[in-house]
Amino acid sequence: MLYGPVGAGKSSFINSVSTTLRGRITAGAGTGTVQSVEGQSLTKKYKTHRIKKDGTGDHCNFVFNDIMGIEDGTGHGVHVDDIKLAMMGHVKDEYKFNPVSPLTSDDPGYNQSPSPDDKIHILVCVCSANASEITDSVLHKMRDIREFALELDIPQLLIVTKVDEACPETQKSLRNVYRSKHVKKKMAEFSSKVGIPMNFIYPVKNYSEENSTNPDADTLILNVLRMIIDLGDDFLDNF
Repeated sequence: MLYGPVGAGKSSFINSVSTTLRGRITAGAGTGTVQSVEGQSLTKKYKTHRIKKDGTGDHCNFVFNDIMGIEDGTGHGVHVDDIKLAMMGHVKDEYKFNPVSPLTSDDPGYNQSPSPDDKIHILVCVCSANASEITDSVLHKMRDIREFALELDIPQLLIVTKVDEACPETQKSLRNVYRSKHVKKKMAEFSSKVGIPMNFIYPVKNYSEENSTNPDADTLILNVLRMIIDLGDDFLDNF
């Protein structure tokens, strides 16, 4: 499951993974620029995304769960309690989030008897390298989510998106991403504030304006995808 501040690129990352694996631009998860203008999440429902294998019609042996973005203050964005319920498998696919009131056990969107497949196997935090300072309110929610995942022994990592917009070095070439002092500083900043170790933080560049694939972008996406799958496998082995 992916979570993070509004506009960080959660849905775009899902599309980018699909694009990389299929070798062409795809758009399975809804994305847009509305959230960047209004400060509101474009994703409104709990949505499971299955990635197709190009040319076969089959799906990959993993899924992404996309949720509403975290917003500043109360009564806005996804409710933290809903994310906790989703981790335990209690949120049904297509459930429409209510920022004011979390899901309850008598709601039609509540899964009374979650199977192991309904539960979250890895939690992925998504933050933008080019965004303004994350507010204390949003950070508090993110830490609450992280601490709950720790209680459930769910592995976690963090993706830093929009690295191409972060500094001239990465804008010139994505191959400079690990040489960029600015990107490294942002990674260290997220590590300190969210609490995720540096070796579980990965920079990526989502597909957002391209009409063809880029090998350098694919390399970064595949790098983090490999870790997501490995950590998910570790969780299932322990489970």
